[in-house]
Amino acid sequence: MRNLSWTYFMKTGDVDAFMLYREMSQLHDAETELHEEAAVEEWLSEDEGSFS
Repeated sequence: MRNLSWTYFMKTGDVDAFMLYREMSQLHDAETELHEEAAVEEWLSEDEGSFS
């Protein structure tokens, strides 16, 4: 996504579009991180349950 936004900015000079792509990329990265953390927590809770 980062390359797309920079390429678009370089071709059009549209700062608003560049900032929007950049913000969306940051939100996507944060969302991905949250999903990964939730998956690890779920795996750990399932793993603890198997020892009971």
